[in-house]
Amino acid sequence: MTVFLVVVVVVLLLAAALRLWLTANRLDRLHVRTEAAWAALDGAMARRIVATRAIAAAGGLEPERAAVLRGLARQADTANRDFRADAENDLTRALAVLPPTVDEELLAELFDAQERLSLARRFYNDAVRDTRALRDKRFTKLFRLAGSAALPDYFEISELRPLGRPDDSVTDVAGSPTR
Repeated sequence: MTVFLVVVVVVLLLAAALRLWLTANRLDRLHVRTEAAWAALDGAMARRIVATRAIAAAGGLEPERAAVLRGLARQADTANRDFRADAENDLTRALAVLPPTVDEELLAELFDAQERLSLARRFYNDAVRDTRALRDKRFTKLFRLAGSAALPDYFEISELRPLGRPDDSVTDVAGSPTR
């Protein structure tokens, strides 16, 4: 009887160790995914900043408005991660009211950069959601499987479209054009 009890205890300990290892491994992969998604999001924001600077430098804007765009682009580019969403929202609001005098090719580049930014933000927030969900589980908390890794935060920015974009149709959630 004691041998049976020892075998059962050993099997339970091995099963618990396996679950700990699998959960810790998954959590580590989710943290890596979140950081990779942040890098992609940062790249998408940088691309939009480049498009904004190109519009400001092209000469199709009043000098004051071009200076404001350059300043907002600089703020968004140099903002640290904690204040990046606010700077990006300020830039989005300024881009939403571009006059029709802006070159169509530059507007197309800006529109493409904003679409990529929107997708990157969604991928990042999905990674954050999955990471936070696993970290919120009782098993993960009990055994402190997250270690000293920081809890990732969502990145929320507005998704305003600039006026006079290349395709003035509105797209629905599935991405199909509607009129």
